[in-house]
Amino acid sequence: DEYLIKFNEILDDFFADLLGEDYDQRLGIDVDDLEDLMQLLADFNAAANPEALERMAALQPIDRAAMKDAKSSIPAPIPMPAAARPTTLSAEDIARARNIGSQIRGRFAQTLVGQDNLRESLITTLVAGGHILIESVPGLAKTTAAQTLATSVSGSFKRVQCTPDLMPSDLVGTQVFDFATQKFSTQIGPIHANFVLLDEINRSNAKTQSAMLEAMAEGATTIGGQRIALPKPFMVIATQNPIEEEGTFNLPEAQMDRFMMKAVLTYPTAQEEQRMLAMLTRRGSDTVDQHALTGDTVSISDVEFLRSAARRVHVSDAIMQYAVDIAATSRGAGTKPVQGLSSLVRLGASPRASIALVRIGQANALLQGRDYVIPEDVKAFAHEVLRHRILMTFEALADGVTSDQVVDSIVQAVPVP
Repeated sequence: DEYLIKFNEILDDFFADLLGEDYDQRLGIDVDDLEDLMQLLADFNAAANPEALERMAALQPIDRAAMKDAKSSIPAPIPMPAAARPTTLSAEDIARARNIGSQIRGRFAQTLVGQDNLRESLITTLVAGGHILIESVPGLAKTTAAQTLATSVSGSFKRVQCTPDLMPSDLVGTQVFDFATQKFSTQIGPIHANFVLLDEINRSNAKTQSAMLEAMAEGATTIGGQRIALPKPFMVIATQNPIEEEGTFNLPEAQMDRFMMKAVLTYPTAQEEQRMLAMLTRRGSDTVDQHALTGDTVSISDVEFLRSAARRVHVSDAIMQYAVDIAATSRGAGTKPVQGLSSLVRLGASPRASIALVRIGQANALLQGRDYVIPEDVKAFAHEVLRHRILMTFEALADGVTSDQVVDSIVQAVPVP
């Protein structure tokens, strides 16, 4: 209170010297009201705002020329120039991006046989700055692929094995009382890492799932009223098993929308499975020793470069309209609506889907060595972007119609620019 009183006196003396001792009577201001003085100060600082001059002059017909002179004596704030940011990609930038992508693929070649779609989905999601959900039956290298991507980058990596008794504080962190200092200390949880693998996310309860997805959306966590930002880059790789129901909690559709892509794995071919056995035999171990992998890891600065470069990939109006048209067609609209779609789809893709299509298209174009997006970049990952955002009707599920089949009909129906 003493500081506020002193500040009030300073403002009163300032305006008395500037406008005269009777300025409060002429302007109708209570000198004992700090809010009135602060409003007057704000009006004087609005040197470039003629409405402020008119408003103050209307309070009492004082000398307007003197007021302008007084305002001109207060220096206007000097605008700071915005940091120059390149809007186009150079040939060196594109070459560097392709080289980084090749480094990551080289690490996958040492740990994974087949599953090319999963590898490209993981790398593209990383570049686009999103999160990915991987779904498959057990034994198809979901965890191995996620660990390979995470360990390909020199950032921090944490793995969380989700269980029904996993609580939000186990993931986010909590406050622990320190008897030595008689104070609470904040202990951050495993989600505070550059790469977080949430293994079998559908085994965690709804409260913990909400805490996970809140961190994904906000990029920060709150522990004991203290907001703690997550490290950058931050990426969540979640896996789930679709065949087990006991002891599982299905992710709500609204929360599934937070994942930029959902990859669904299938069984490898006989040749791929034989190559996998040969690799395991040469390695002498069924588990991957990440420290034994050859090739340089990608730095955090390289990942930040990839993400910033992807945002500078040119997207034409036609490509944007194409992405919007695909999302709108899933909702029963679009330029070429699919006949009978309303009987199959209960809820179509949200505008977040069209954003993801464009972001994924930019990332894929960059990894392919282009500084512009073509329709094939959008179509390449249409299933991964849309399959978890399209909700099927009960009749469609009973007839065995899948969301991938609906995406096929949408992509086929929407005219390509």
